[in-house]
Amino acid sequence: MDCVFCKIVNGEIPAKLLGETEHSIAFKDISPRQPVHILVVPKHHHRNVAELAEAEPEALVDLVRLGSKLAAEYSTGSFRLSFNTGAEAGQSVFHAHGHITSTTPKSA
Repeated sequence: MDCVFCKIVNGEIPAKLLGETEHSIAFKDISPRQPVHILVVPKHHHRNVAELAEAEPEALVDLVRLGSKLAAEYSTGSFRLSFNTGAEAGQSVFHAHGHITSTTPKSA
């Protein structure tokens, strides 16, 4: 499979990992759109969040929990968790993933 997120999960492509659980990994987006922009990705390949929810609902819950934990660490608590499903909705990598974004990073 030629999926960039599968390659990151498998360690074939380096990424700035921020968190990992049994079902998910999280890393910094290489083209951030906000001061905080973290991608949260299930370890198993599913084309989009709807497919993930149907096949592995526990993995989706895990992904949201990891994203919320990292949002608390990296933002002031105001954040957005979003999923794009389909090309027309802006999905460009067809491996389910959530975007944690915030305009208010937590001060160091």
